[in-house]
Amino acid sequence: MVIVMKPGTPEQEWKKIKENLEGRGYQINEIVGSGQTILGVIGDTSALDMNMLKVNECVDKVMRVQEPFKRANRSFHPEDSVIDVSGVKIGGRKLAVIAGPCSVENEKQIVGVAKSVKLAGATLLRGGAFKPRTSPYSFQGLKEEGIDLLKIARKETGLPIVTEIMSARMLERFVEDVDLIQVGARNMQNFELLKELGRTNVPVLLKRGLSATIEEWLMAAEYIMAEGNPNVVLCERGIRTFETYTRNTLDLSAIPAVKKLSHLPVIVDPSHAAGLWWMVEPMAKAAVAAGADGLIIEVHNDPEHALCDGAQSLKPERFARLMGELSGIAKIVGREL
Repeated sequence: MVIVMKPGTPEQEWKKIKENLEGRGYQINEIVGSGQTILGVIGDTSALDMNMLKVNECVDKVMRVQEPFKRANRSFHPEDSVIDVSGVKIGGRKLAVIAGPCSVENEKQIVGVAKSVKLAGATLLRGGAFKPRTSPYSFQGLKEEGIDLLKIARKETGLPIVTEIMSARMLERFVEDVDLIQVGARNMQNFELLKELGRTNVPVLLKRGLSATIEEWLMAAEYIMAEGNPNVVLCERGIRTFETYTRNTLDLSAIPAVKKLSHLPVIVDPSHAAGLWWMVEPMAKAAVAAGADGLIIEVHNDPEHALCDGAQSLKPERFARLMGELSGIAKIVGREL
């Protein structure tokens, strides 16, 4: 349920309503704007009489929220959220671009790619240290050594680092060293991990599950936010369909759908969606045109010999050219790169 106070309502008046509802066992999520306050009521509100709430002369309107997600719901937070990742904003007018290799392989590789993508205009550096692979015989990442190498690249370039967590066992290390913690598609519904991340204040990049509906995706975000961490960025990375030509099917319709349902920023991963380097560029352009708040793109200096996902990685020079083309599209849709 959402209670919208009239413009100019004194703080003591809406706090009376808040305290009354908290006394009845409800959690209250308050959004205090420049001229108006909104109270989001979380809990079983079926017993709450909307008309009794409307009797208060300070209440403008009362609405029931049908969706099961509350804190991630735009009704609870009408303004777009902007997530601060070590000084880089995700959301708002400026697009965020996360770029780097699928896997961290060695210091020369990650530092070299980091310098290249920063020069091209990327704002954050991605690199896999722990790699969840379909086959147990595939390269699983350098693990903690990979995080150490990412830190070196961050020191060299100033780019905040993004890498995937696979287990709550590593949470302390990630909280200490990683700027944006990624939850991969396979862990989107690892609820215990999500709850642990919710007890931190580190921003979380939540990828959509392989076959997850939009509601399931937003409910996963709710798990993080319900524990107290509002810093969630959503990532559409393609979903599994009957089509086998591409690695996954990029669901661009998810961007406006999420924008309508939620206030959280949403970025797109065209690399994992297509699985083909030559599709990354048109899909990235389409994502920006559709309203994405940013992109996460795989870039490798030698994709032919990459230890992981070389087929979907752009070379640095192609990435630089793409960034120039994206800048023009961003301007058309009222954004900037």
